[in-house]
Order: sequence, then structure tokens, then C-alpha cells
Amino acid sequence: MAQSDRRIVLFTAAAHGLVHTYELSIPILMTVWLAEFSTTAATLGLIVTVGYGLFGVGALPGGILVDRYGSKPLILACLAGMAGSFVLVGLAGSILVLALAIGCWGVTASVYHPAGLALLSTRVERTGIAFGYHGIGGNIGIALGPLATVLLLLWYDWRLVSMALAVPALVVFLLGLFVDTSPSDANVETPATTDGGDERAGDTKGRVSLATVLEDTRLLATVGFGLVIVVVMTSGLYYRAFLTFLPDLLSDFLEPLVTVELVDPDSPYADEFDLARYFYVGILVFGVFGQYLGGHLADRMTIERALSYVLGTLSALALLFVPATATTGTFVAVSLLLGVVLFTIQPLQQAAVAKHSPPGTRGLSFGYTFLTIFGIGALGAGLAGGVLTYASAQVLFVVLAAIAATGATVALVLRRVDRR
Repeated sequence: MAQSDRRIVLFTAAAHGLVHTYELSIPILMTVWLAEFSTTAATLGLIVTVGYGLFGVGALPGGILVDRYGSKPLILACLAGMAGSFVLVGLAGSILVLALAIGCWGVTASVYHPAGLALLSTRVERTGIAFGYHGIGGNIGIALGPLATVLLLLWYDWRLVSMALAVPALVVFLLGLFVDTSPSDANVETPATTDGGDERAGDTKGRVSLATVLEDTRLLATVGFGLVIVVVMTSGLYYRAFLTFLPDLLSDFLEPLVTVELVDPDSPYADEFDLARYFYVGILVFGVFGQYLGGHLADRMTIERALSYVLGTLSALALLFVPATATTGTFVAVSLLLGVVLFTIQPLQQAAVAKHSPPGTRGLSFGYTFLTIFGIGALGAGLAGGVLTYASAQVLFVVLAAIAATGATVALVLRRVDRR
């Protein structure tokens, strides 16, 4: 890989990791915000739903902006916006300001995925390896971001922690200013030039209009792609509903099962030490194995069948989650399995989108995909908050099981449609 390509990959992988660092540090901070702002899980869940919803909804217009202005300016704007948003989180003196800060994060973070993927696909010659490193960056952010948040909360106030989290984004922003993303002499092929004979080059089309977006959308209006979007929606709802309040749920379930005194009870850090936060990070770390498993299944099974198996497994694990709290061993096993299977679905979803969308509309198809996963899927946070406020954790996991079972059923229907 050329040196210029390595710099682009490093830049996008770091930005990708930071997007997910902020995304999954929010559930950790929520355990503090519940007490700090004297609010309910339902209210806080609604606020986070809005932020995560904007993270998803903004993906589609973000993709259009990428086509118009190019990837690098959008990635830089994303990094600056995320840093500013977390500074505002640290300064929040009321629940309204906190809601504004989380909403700003959602808007600015939403442009990353279409921008980062467009940059890699149009500026790096060995795109397969590039996407691999890009995914690794995201996984590092998913696992280490919450861990960093947990460790910082041991020693520092949550406001200072929020502001400290803004620093890496500013560093990557400054480094990104010096990354050359102009077309290389190798004349890297792009989907735009190879699939449709279009003379548009690079990740900036320059001739984006409502008519072109509508025409590409019309090409995606098929039964197969529609069913894929429904499957993606169910997995997105499950993902967000499960992870948003998981640190708080783990704390409730682990307290009667495990007693660990790694911190002196009389220590000033005792109130900040919560074993559940570290277990939450462990679940996310195990999700890395799920990413590998999903890729393995995508190469060796029919995509639709694999999706139905994985979603069916998620449904079964949801039903087992609360009963598994009877013993420490069963609870740990079911929790870690959920972490693996939850992330197994991601590469399978991407393969399904690619299979059921025309090559010339691939960018827009992933725009709709991220809109569904992070936009509609964000409703899962509000759903989880409402169920936990007015019902119980047992009811929440029954609801999750129903959502996953619906996705598995739709995947089976998709398989029959694909056979025809």
C-alpha cells in the first residue's frame, strides 16, 4: 500500500474509532446523568433517542453532501463538531443543555460513515485491506472508548471527563489537515467510472440534484431491498435498546451475584468504581469476535439464511438473559454470547445490502441503510427507557426477543424472494 494510501487509511480508521467512542461512551455517562440531573430513565432515554436518531437521519443528507463537496471536508467537520459537542456536554448545567449537546453530536457524527467509506473507495487502491483496517478502527473505538470513559470516571468528575474525550478528536482533526486526499497518479477506479460509464471521478460528483437522487432511489425500490431494510431496522432497534441501558442493568444484576473490592470502601474512588461498567466493556470487546464470525458466515452461507440464524439466536439469548442471572457463570456466559452475536449481524447486513442493490446506487443504498440502523434504530433507546420506567427488565428482554424474531422471519421471507 502506498504511503499516501496508508495515511488516508490511518486518518479514516482513527475518525471511525472516535465516532464509536463517543457513541458508546454515552451509555456509560448516562449512569451518572440519571443522578446528576435528577431525571428518569424515560426522559434520558428520549434525549439519547433524539441524539442517536439524528446520528442516523443525517447519514442520508450527509451522503449527498459528500457527493457535492467531497469527503475530507465532511470528515473534518465531523471531528470538530463531535469535539465541540462533548465540550458542551461537560458544560451542561441543565437537562436541556445536555439534550442540545447530544443532539449536536448526533448531527455532526452522522456524516462520517458516508464520507469515510466514500473516501476509502475512491482514493485507496487496495480497498479491501483499507476497509479491513477501517473496521478495526471502529472496533477499537467500540471497545476502548467506553473503557477509557470508565477509567477516567474513577479519578475525575464526569464534566472533566467529557471535555477530555474531546481532545482526541481535535488531534485527529489537526492531523487530518495534512492528509492529502487528492486523486493519485494511479487513477484509482471508482464505482462511478466502472459501473455506469459515468465520467464523474473521485468522491465528488459535482452534479448532484434532486432528480438524480430520486432516480437512484427508484432503482432501489425493489421487494428484495425493501425486505433488507426491514431486517436492518429490527437489528438496529435491538442494538440500540440493548446497549443504551446495559451498564445500568448490569449493575443491578451483578450486585447480588458478585462482590469485588478492588477499591478500598473508604477510598474517595469507591463511589465511582462500578464492576458493571467493566463488564459492559468486556461485552463490547467480545463483539470483535462477532465481526470475524459474521464475515466467516457471509463467505460460507447464503446471506439470508445466516441473517435468520443470527437474529433467531439473538431472540433466544434475549429470553435467556434475565433467567441467566440465577448464577454468576450463566449470566456471564449469556452476556458475552450476546456481545458476540450482536456484532455478528453487522457484516451480514452489509453483504445483504450489496447483494440486493444495483452497483451504481451502492452509495445511496448504504445511506438508506445507515439512516435505518441509526435513525429508526435510535427509537430503541426510547423504547428501552419507557419499558424500564413503566414495566421491568424482564419485559424489556421479551420485547427484544420479539424484535429479533420479527427480523429472523423477514430474513426467511427474503430468502424465498431471492430464490424466485
